Amino acid sequence: MESQKRRPQIFSCEFFPPNTDTGMDNLAAARKALMRLRPAFFSVTYGAGGSTRERTFEAIQGISKNSGVDAAPHLTCVASTRVGVRQILERYRAHGIRHLVALRGDLPSGMREFGEFRYANELVQFIRMETGDYFHIEVAAYPEFHPQATSPEHDLLNFKRKVDAGANSAITQYFYNPESYFRFVDDCEKLGLDLPIVPGIMPITNFTQLARFSDNCGAEIPRWIRKRLESHGDDRDAIRAYGLEIVTDLCRRLLEGGAPGLHFYTMNQAGPTLAICERLGLIYD
Repeated sequence: MESQKRRPQIFSCEFFPPNTDTGMDNLAAARKALMRLRPAFFSVTYGAGGSTRERTFEAIQGISKNSGVDAAPHLTCVASTRVGVRQILERYRAHGIRHLVALRGDLPSGMREFGEFRYANELVQFIRMETGDYFHIEVAAYPEFHPQATSPEHDLLNFKRKVDAGANSAITQYFYNPESYFRFVDDCEKLGLDLPIVPGIMPITNFTQLARFSDNCGAEIPRWIRKRLESHGDDRDAIRAYGLEIVTDLCRRLLEGGAPGLHFYTMNQAGPTLAICERLGLIYD
């Protein structure tokens, strides 16, 4: 963990672009509330095949104009072309956006091929070829291994390819076992990789939703946590209270162990993230 301990701790939050104007208003309210965390940046996801392209851009503009916080739009390989990505990069540069999250993304149902970019390292390399060092590029990391990886070693080498292609820092998939993160960082250090690897944090508010997300992305819910959540049945208040306890303890152990910050998957809600950060003493008025 030595590569992480010497870095300043930063905190950031992720949103998804809503489909409605009401949803956009709710996102703006959440963004405003989360300013109490003094985030380094807000990221905004990008729908499969660019399906939320304009909404993503609208959310990014709102962040840039109204918060004073760096906005970091996602870019994915799915259905992307070099011409299309070049146009997006030019658009972001024209609006002063200097931070990107470059991902492979998941193929939507019915789509068989990714497009001109098959892997995230190819997308990162193209961004560097087109724009040099203009953008700070985040990439994804998987402490519990990507669900499609053929082996842990293969998954780690895939991550190294993204770093070698020009990534500046990484955000992990969410997890609930801190040892998986510490082990992943140690493995990266053995390969000579030296960049910030920030843990992704998913607050627990809805067990059914969390289980579905986790099954789809390969994030493990430890059996002891799953059983406790199941025992609460439909008692949402109990689930939230237990989730707050578990995730706060996870964050505390990560920060004490040397993690260079936390990245919160907010689901466009400020409350769960703020509750965790208040317990950690990370809230500013």
